[in-house]
Amino acid sequence: MKKSYKIEVDCANCANKMEQAAKDTPGVKDASVNFMLLKMNVEFEDGQDPRAVMPEVLKSCKKVEDDCEIFF
Repeated sequence: MKKSYKIEVDCANCANKMEQAAKDTPGVKDASVNFMLLKMNVEFEDGQDPRAVMPEVLKSCKKVEDDCEIFF
C-alpha cells in the first residue's frame, strides 16, 4: 500500500535525512520525500497498518530533524 503525506521541513538536506529515516523504519518498504512539493510518499510492507506505522516514522524523522512535521 502506498500513501502520500504533507510534510513540513526547512531545507533539502533535512528532507533527505527524513527520507532515509522513514526508509529505516520497520513496516516501511520504501519512502521518498519531495522537498519542493513538501510531500512524503510511503510504501508500506504487506500487512502493515499505516495508522500504526506513521507515528513511528515521525519519531524516526524527529531524531534526525527535530523541527520536521508529517501530517497524517
